[in-house]
Amino acid sequence: MEQTYMKEKPILPLLLSMALPMVLSMMVNSLYNIIDSYFVAKINENAMTALSLVFPVQNLITAVGVGFGIGINATIAYFLGAQKQEKADTSATLGVARSFLHGVLLTIGTIAIMPTFLSMFTKDQEVLSMGITYSRITFGFSIIISLGIAYEKIFQSVGRMKTTMFCMMSGCILNIILDPIMIFGLGPVPRMGIRGAAWATGLGQLLTLVAYLFFAWIRPLPVKISLKNLKFDRALLKKIYAVGIPATLNMALSSLLISSLNAILAAYGQMYVMILGVYYKLQTFLYLPANGIIQGMRPLIGYNYGAGEQKRVHKLYSYTLYLSAGIMLAGTLLCMIIPGTLLGLFTTTPQTIAAGSTALRIISLGFIVSSVSITSCGALEGLGKGVPSLMISLCRYTILILPLAFLLSRIVGPTGVWHAFWICEAITAVISYTVYRKASV
Repeated sequence: MEQTYMKEKPILPLLLSMALPMVLSMMVNSLYNIIDSYFVAKINENAMTALSLVFPVQNLITAVGVGFGIGINATIAYFLGAQKQEKADTSATLGVARSFLHGVLLTIGTIAIMPTFLSMFTKDQEVLSMGITYSRITFGFSIIISLGIAYEKIFQSVGRMKTTMFCMMSGCILNIILDPIMIFGLGPVPRMGIRGAAWATGLGQLLTLVAYLFFAWIRPLPVKISLKNLKFDRALLKKIYAVGIPATLNMALSSLLISSLNAILAAYGQMYVMILGVYYKLQTFLYLPANGIIQGMRPLIGYNYGAGEQKRVHKLYSYTLYLSAGIMLAGTLLCMIIPGTLLGLFTTTPQTIAAGSTALRIISLGFIVSSVSITSCGALEGLGKGVPSLMISLCRYTILILPLAFLLSRIVGPTGVWHAFWICEAITAVISYTVYRKASV
């Protein structure tokens, strides 16, 4: 199938046609995250705390899948742009095979570490029990998650954004439907509590993978995934992992950040751990739609870079930055105007709502400038330059924010952690734009 439209169509309409389906699917995905947490919080506050503590490892599984998927995506888009079909086919096939292997390793590793991991942050036996129960079920779907994300990135690399939107939304919607049924026991389904939330999540992910396989069968992709193309190609694997490993670390660093901040905040009370967990659930409603634009941009940048269209690459970056900043502005206004309403979705405790409202208002100060960092990271990944992208994420998730959070918390208490967010985003925005300009020459 001819993909030259990626370098021929006017840039803004092309970017919107690629990005809007992903923005819509990401908004549904973020809605699922919020609704999932909303129903879990209805069990009790300990259930929400357990979910918050499990989240970093859950995010790690997604990070490995998405990070490696970005490597597949960038490599396929580049070879299609360079008119090297066989290399694109081999990239897709090796990507699926390696994703399966990653899923197996993640299933074994994450389930094994959870009892020890959770005990680092709480001694509450109910929280520990709920966290272990939830993680064992959800992490048992790691192979499904890895394969689903691999197909998502392959579909995106060839411009099949509407199909990707449908597949992602189908899984999220099933999860939203199953949550109240399986958590509280509606109709013939018994009340399962937090186990029900875990099963609803896993079954939603399974439906997403099945949908991708169905669409790949009824309408073959421009790249062929087959045993014939399963060839060991050291140079090709190196190219995929050169983008995939930094992209994985980009996302995995947020897990390290959350766990580290949990450790800092736990000294001030379990309430602050819950507030941080709620913030990251609400954050998905802002960052996932922005990430949808990035996902629309990434294959376009990769294709045009492979085709030698440097001016289009820079224009794609600029348009994506403006669109992302608009989404983040809307998020800032929401957190400033109705923080209490947002917190009220997850707790009815006045003290928690008051402290959480303060946290949201402070953190949201950095939302708009963060669009520079996330756009730059996505653009660099599309260019196949994972190491510069990793440098930006290291600033956002470790080098700057962790020392800031620790020092400021010692000066002004837990509020200092919230201030560390916007200070870090402002500094990283300058660094990230500079890195992108140098790497994209």
